Amino acid sequence: MSFKKFDPEDLVLSAESITQAAWEGSTPSLTSFHTSSTQVAANTGNYYYNIYGSNPATDASASVQFAIAYADKIGSGSTDFNALVPGVGASRVIYGQYRTLVLGDENAQFVFGDATGSYFHAISVERSVYREKLFTGFNLTLTSGSAANTVRLTDNSNDVGSITFNDAGRVYQIVSGSNGSAYSGNGYTNASASYGLFLPDIGTLLLNSNALSGSGAGAINMIISQSSNGQGLNPKYLFNVMNEGGNFTMRSEETLTSDFVFVRARNAEFNYTENPSYISGSTGELIYPILVDSPQTYISSVGLYNDANECVAVAKLSKPLQKDFTKELLLRVKLDF
Repeated sequence: MSFKKFDPEDLVLSAESITQAAWEGSTPSLTSFHTSSTQVAANTGNYYYNIYGSNPATDASASVQFAIAYADKIGSGSTDFNALVPGVGASRVIYGQYRTLVLGDENAQFVFGDATGSYFHAISVERSVYREKLFTGFNLTLTSGSAANTVRLTDNSNDVGSITFNDAGRVYQIVSGSNGSAYSGNGYTNASASYGLFLPDIGTLLLNSNALSGSGAGAINMIISQSSNGQGLNPKYLFNVMNEGGNFTMRSEETLTSDFVFVRARNAEFNYTENPSYISGSTGELIYPILVDSPQTYISSVGLYNDANECVAVAKLSKPLQKDFTKELLLRVKLDF
């Protein structure tokens, strides 16, 4: 075994972005949506719906792809936890959770486009289906009852000049369009309010329920229940329009950092073996005299050591490479992390 200290120019750091389909089975688009009857019927079904890409009742391998929840600043659309404390139900708690997570201030308000919003539907993508973050340019089709009540949503990542950030990382407006671009203008409707916020760094979409309900321009007449102290089933209503729309395309993204180490074996280096089988045990001489004047070795692996002489990585060659005084070798070792 021979050692050589690396020069600074032998070490190169590189980073590249890798994208892939987000949904189960490396599927880029979900075209059907399923719930678990057990989860929906349970107490948690009053707060959120877990959504699957295949029917969990018939497919044992089905896994949760995302969850749908409804949030309301004043607690409408959910039953109060305590009759003595009106207005404090699941929707209000969920609103407060997202306000803390996204805005980091209990007094802040969500702004959809140019208008504030006090209630929304949250789509939280299951953490296991994406690596580091979601890729911009998603597509989501929502339909309510007929093709006339259809809207195709995406983020405005291709239309903005500079990225907006908050406590949840990057923030994009959800607009009418596809693949990260609005169909026309800024993609906003309903009194200049966007369709919500896309937060790719935490895998979350906040859909502006007000922009989807009603029958005005850009709306799809999606049902919204804002009853006081009553279970509104709002997660179910969003599930229904997603199921009718039949398309949710999403990709994940991760930054893969690579350390390239260039291992150089110059012509005068690494030509003599230290393998004890080449030496006579009785005389200490080389068994093969030709190795004295014409030595050669075969390099089969490279070990990387730190300053404490500890081996931190080993690179194996696909086949041994011959080395002698007439050859120089340059090996590139790639470390991904």
